[in-house]
Amino acid sequence: MASKDKSTESVYRVTEVIGTSAQSWEDAAKTAVQTAAGTLRDLRIAEVVKMDVKIEDGKVTEYRTRLQLSFKYES
Repeated sequence: MASKDKSTESVYRVTEVIGTSAQSWEDAAKTAVQTAAGTLRDLRIAEVVKMDVKIEDGKVTEYRTRLQLSFKYES
């Protein structure tokens, strides 16, 4: 049986967050990542799952970006 290199074995968790911005989807995504980074350590990947807008009186009032964030479990 071949020995495994423990340094290449990792486990990641994926969680979903939604960021909002009055300016753009990009700002909404940045807000989500920056906020999540305050409580989640070792963030690795942010995948955009969905983008939408909030509309009031026929005008876009808020951009929303839904992200799946992955972070590494610590042992």
